[in-house]
Amino acid sequence: MRHLRRSARITTEQWRRKIACWAAAVVVGVVAVGFAVAADAAASLRTHIIAFNPWLMLVLTPGGLALSTWLTRTWFRGAQGSGIPQTIATLHLENFAIVDRLLSLRVAAGKIVLTSLGLVAGASIGREGPSVQIGAAIMHACGRWLNLSTISMRRGLILAGGASGVSAAFNTPLAGIVFAIEELSHSFEQRTSGTMLTGVILSGVTAIALVGNYSYFGHTDVVVPIGISWIAVPTCGILGGIGGGVFSAILIRATRGLPGGLGRFAKGRPVAFAAVCGLLLAILGIASGGITYGTGYYQAHEIIDGRTHYPASFFILKFIATIISYCSGIPGGLFAPSLAIGAGFGGWVAQFLPHTTPGAVVLLGTVAYFSAVVQSPLTASVIVMEMCDNQQVTLALLATSFLAYGVSRMICSQPLYAALAEAFLDGMASAPKPPSVAKTAVK
Repeated sequence: MRHLRRSARITTEQWRRKIACWAAAVVVGVVAVGFAVAADAAASLRTHIIAFNPWLMLVLTPGGLALSTWLTRTWFRGAQGSGIPQTIATLHLENFAIVDRLLSLRVAAGKIVLTSLGLVAGASIGREGPSVQIGAAIMHACGRWLNLSTISMRRGLILAGGASGVSAAFNTPLAGIVFAIEELSHSFEQRTSGTMLTGVILSGVTAIALVGNYSYFGHTDVVVPIGISWIAVPTCGILGGIGGGVFSAILIRATRGLPGGLGRFAKGRPVAFAAVCGLLLAILGIASGGITYGTGYYQAHEIIDGRTHYPASFFILKFIATIISYCSGIPGGLFAPSLAIGAGFGGWVAQFLPHTTPGAVVLLGTVAYFSAVVQSPLTASVIVMEMCDNQQVTLALLATSFLAYGVSRMICSQPLYAALAEAFLDGMASAPKPPSVAKTAVK
């Protein structure tokens, strides 16, 4: 009888944990959908401002980036940048006091507000990377509430939260799973696999229930038949690999410190530096007719659908705008802008490959550049495949993605997010604590 009572208690505790984790995964889905609505509202507000007077961006963009940087450094330390490096860092930390700071619900809320502010201001950022940190923060809060004692269980929840964030943000559940294995954890542990899979499914189902079963970029029917059409694979793979590798190398170098007086200015006066970055973004936006502002989702969608043909200047200027946005230090992701740059690159290359369907070249260009940036070829292939609801080009996508990955590694030997995670940890170790934390310590 004593054994049965003990077994009943264990079973009850296990079910309590499972239900709490399932509820947290549902919350991740709800928050991801709310974040998407907020981001769309921010982009719509920016569009109305530009329609009223595009020159207002010369004030709005520098002011918005300066305010975002000040708030980040003062009240939401740990919210800067993509959010994926922070999540990766927490999976390798044993000091959970730092993990609690990086994945606090306050930082997650700040991530949503400040990313939306950046989109209103016209920064070239996305919400998908931040959704990873937000999802991880929600699941980590669930783990703290459950008083989980083992490191592996707490890391398992963080991993599940990050994967759930990707799944809900893109409506790509398979990509969420692959992303967690390939990018976040670099392994697949049996003890955490069930939690991760359940979290991805529940967050994805929640997002579908709220906004419907949609594809991020709609549906495409293009194919890449074996034969002369496959010349697009090495072309996009090599050129996209070079472009993405250069992009990653620049960001890693910038994270370690800008050279000369510019670096001293950025380190000594970060808010003023962010304002200068905002001014440069506003100039690029006005010169390009506004197409470099924001995530680039609409431009990428138009290119993939074949509705609009953008010149080479689009992906070149978007490339520059994304680098400037990241260097400013504001919260915001790289996924959506990278997809837009890749789509623009593919659309430009398509005109030189008449033997391949233009829509197919666009997809290959998108996956090539994206894979080269994140250096996660499986994740890139699955994301593009699911976002376009097209399994007919899977083999060509995989071939292009792995080729671009190889080319990128020759240019930038260290994966982007791993390098940013290391730099972030170094910065956290030497940075002062946020005001609220310091006050608590004094008390």
